[in-house]
Amino acid sequence: MKKIKFLMIAMMAIIASVGFVACSDDDDDISNTERYQRAVDENVKANKKNNKVILLVAFGSTWQQAYDAFDATKRAYESQFSGYDVYLSFSSAICINRAAAGENVAPRNFYAPQYWLEAFGRVKYQEIIVQSLQVIPGEEYGRVVNAVKDFANNANGDIDDEYLSKVTLKIGLPLLADAETDVNNVALALDANFKSNAAQGVVAFMGHGNPDEYDTYKANIRYTQLEEALQKINKNYFVGTVDMADNFKVQVRGRMQAAGIKSGKVFCAPLMSIAGDHAHNDMAGDDLAEGVTKFSDFEVNSEGEVEDTSWKNYFGIAGAGYTCDDNTMLTKGLLEYDNIRQIWMNHTRQAEVVDYYHSKNPE
Repeated sequence: MKKIKFLMIAMMAIIASVGFVACSDDDDDISNTERYQRAVDENVKANKKNNKVILLVAFGSTWQQAYDAFDATKRAYESQFSGYDVYLSFSSAICINRAAAGENVAPRNFYAPQYWLEAFGRVKYQEIIVQSLQVIPGEEYGRVVNAVKDFANNANGDIDDEYLSKVTLKIGLPLLADAETDVNNVALALDANFKSNAAQGVVAFMGHGNPDEYDTYKANIRYTQLEEALQKINKNYFVGTVDMADNFKVQVRGRMQAAGIKSGKVFCAPLMSIAGDHAHNDMAGDDLAEGVTKFSDFEVNSEGEVEDTSWKNYFGIAGAGYTCDDNTMLTKGLLEYDNIRQIWMNHTRQAEVVDYYHSKNPE
């Protein structure tokens, strides 16, 4: 079921990113691609105050809580990075389209990174930092990198080559980019935020993860490394995912049982930049597979996961052995914690200069 859903979403995203032909108010036929570009161009021209710019790139969401977290993050960047203009982008075409359609919240336009980068090139920002708001350097981070490469290599063929050869282009890395420094810093920050919960029971963090076939850069290992770092601080911390093989909620419970933790409270918290659909539904939702009334009724699928059941109901159902309910759901995204957000901002300060233009156009 998950693979079919994933493929359907991927196909929808591809269709959405191609662009369609539509009529504007003045009866000119233009593609959605050009329509989007014009909107972003106008935004950048109207708001350009500096010669340096930061583009924050998130996967996206259609939850007001997520929008609030993104807006707060943008404000924090504007406060800490004087001399830079700051913009926010979604990398998911599905989220962009649903946000524009007003799914769950008032309609709002977010645009993909390539439109912002094109607009930055047209007004000739002297320095561009693209900051990934991804948690791991996985599939979604790969999309961010590719957008930067396309811009640097003038994919649309309409940016001045002399400008591209001289502009300073940087990429800020995801939260858990480094296996040691980042993992340990995030573990310490999480403990500072959740130590009171860990003193009362298990704290199970739910990350996203990538299926094996999409595990770009083999980034799933960061979840395992983070759990190891957290458990050096407190044995009550566990890290699972919704999409990483062998690290679903079923395996999290298995590790808890093997550690001798067979009862007590289970607090669940999203290990994601924002609290959106996964946090409120996959983790804290009320969904429960039909006919399931006790733990022994659950059926594990071929991937080793129990589908159609939230983490709350999986750990909290009769017979599971734990107390897990609405009171133990900690539904705040990582960007809502100042000390976690600061790690992303440190990555922006340490953003690496990339030279994709000269790598493709040697002099």
